[in-house]
Amino acid sequence: MSHRFASAARRPLAGLILLLILPGTAVRAQGVRDTVSLPEMVVTATRYPVAPDSVATTLTVLKGEDLRAQGIRFVGDALRQVPGVQVVQSGSFGATTSLFVRGGESDYVKVLVDGMPVNDPGGAFDLGSLAIDNVERIEIVRGPASVLYGSDAISGVVQIITRKGAGSTALEASGEAGSYGTVRWEGAVRGGISGFGWSGSVSRLTSDGIYPFNNNYGNTVASALLQARAGTRTEATLAVRYHDGTFDFPTDFTGAPVLHNQFSTEKVTTISLDVSQRLASQLKGQLLLGRNVTSRGYDNRDTLGGTAEFSTSLATITRRTVDARLLFSGIPHATVMGGAAFDDQHEEDVSSSDGPFGPSDDTFKANRHNWGFYLQGSAQPVHRLELTAGGRLDDNQRFGQFWTYRVAALGFLSSSTRVRASVGSGFKEPSFFESFATGFVIGNPNLKPEHSTNFEAGLEQDLAAGHIGLSLTGFVQHFRDLIQYTGAPPVFGDPNYFNVAAARASGLEAGLQVRRIGPVEGGVSYTRLRTLVTDAGFDTGPDAQFVGGQRLIRRPQDAVTARVQAAVAARLQVGAVLSYVGSRDDLRFAQFPDPTRRVELPAYATLDLSSRWTALAPRGRSPGLWLSARAENLFDKRYEQVVNFPSRGRTIIVGLATSVR
Repeated sequence: MSHRFASAARRPLAGLILLLILPGTAVRAQGVRDTVSLPEMVVTATRYPVAPDSVATTLTVLKGEDLRAQGIRFVGDALRQVPGVQVVQSGSFGATTSLFVRGGESDYVKVLVDGMPVNDPGGAFDLGSLAIDNVERIEIVRGPASVLYGSDAISGVVQIITRKGAGSTALEASGEAGSYGTVRWEGAVRGGISGFGWSGSVSRLTSDGIYPFNNNYGNTVASALLQARAGTRTEATLAVRYHDGTFDFPTDFTGAPVLHNQFSTEKVTTISLDVSQRLASQLKGQLLLGRNVTSRGYDNRDTLGGTAEFSTSLATITRRTVDARLLFSGIPHATVMGGAAFDDQHEEDVSSSDGPFGPSDDTFKANRHNWGFYLQGSAQPVHRLELTAGGRLDDNQRFGQFWTYRVAALGFLSSSTRVRASVGSGFKEPSFFESFATGFVIGNPNLKPEHSTNFEAGLEQDLAAGHIGLSLTGFVQHFRDLIQYTGAPPVFGDPNYFNVAAARASGLEAGLQVRRIGPVEGGVSYTRLRTLVTDAGFDTGPDAQFVGGQRLIRRPQDAVTARVQAAVAARLQVGAVLSYVGSRDDLRFAQFPDPTRRVELPAYATLDLSSRWTALAPRGRSPGLWLSARAENLFDKRYEQVVNFPSRGRTIIVGLATSVR
């Protein structure tokens, strides 16, 4: 890293502001806009289409078109620029990628693909292979959303919405290659006729990875959507998404690259059918049917210290969802929505191993179902004030009943100023492993859900006729009954998991957005986060995950992102994204007899550049041609998002894309 850039990294705010005002260095930003500036309709905040400035929810929308123009290929990389969001990847392409929102645990965000939950039961979701192929937009709700979405939506919801088709048929093809032996290609089609639309895409990405051996990654993604309308009363959308990935990784649990034959596999199939019917002029019904199947395998057949060892496992998780709701708008200045949801979950794990402690074979099968009943109403008692209140009762086969609520207010002080405040609760059910594991680790079927209470308030202000937007949001979250693991249960044979820990997260999210001034647009976002373990439970050693009075691991105190885009010529767009992530705590795992230790990872800053040149503009049926180039981590900063697992260095990717309509 140069001395000048290192100095800017030590003074992130000054460096980011300087970058924003430099002409010609910018790029097209990735569509991160607060709700006050979004012209399109959104659905995740309310479960039905509304204008973004009519909800009292902290919402960000990323447009798929902007992300593809930037060369971003994975949802995890796109989410890094969202305020209050921290994405942590443990190494190379395909490595485990976790999502932390507003200081919550990595399994506190519900992830949806066209309305269908794709989390494992209990909230866990690996963003490492979730691509943006054929994605129209990504909607991110920050704050508790269990009233509408049930379990796992403690800190927020991320919904991936597939691209719809309309008009004459468009064909698209692209390819790119670059550092670490990375190669990617994609083909896509979309179009439509009266009352019917479609889209589809297939892609393949491969990489040699960052390690000198056993680090290949391959991911195939296929996506399709069919949409049909019958007049103005009936609409149906069928969406299918599939991905098949294989990841070779040489690292053991300490991060040491010592394994030559270790790999993991993942296959995910998601299907959703969403049908809406206008039952009367002021009454609309909607039905969602969905199924998600994830098969996740692990295989390690290696020889360490002259001893033959192996370990294999295969987990298959199936979720089936039915969600029916009614929307009534017959009350003046009010809207009422009520619904019922049924979620059927099944998991089967098979594992086998052999080593110094002898052979082991473990299998467990488990299932549970959950009924959820929810009601939410919004009303405008006066012209510039909107109030929303909602409640939900979940009745789970295993842990019984659980209530959640949310109350919010949205006020318009003027046409360009709005304020909002809310209080709400959320919950997360235990994972199948925590509840039903057998073998060396014993699950606890009596676990209760983890839950939270959230308070937030925000202000949004438009300036310069809407070309500039300012936003500020403060929040406090209290997490209770956190599930904690102990290697020494109270009595031999007792479970290893208990509801004991508690924590708090509070912070500020600030944003400045330049929506369009001449050829330039961009923005700066800043997140200040403070986390604190308020109850460490029974595990109080320095190597524990929860240490009383200490902050939660892998959550930085400060995070800043500056992004700029500019059309520097008639056919050339360039851009830059500068990211700063502050110091954070982590656990450094070690081989016995060395102890596991809590360490502080240093702050880091990275700069990404991108460009897109229109070599041939499309005309009629003549194809268009675009050339692209991007540089990630331009200054080759060496840093770790997870201790002992290095992140990618400087990565250069060049590409070619064409389309015809």
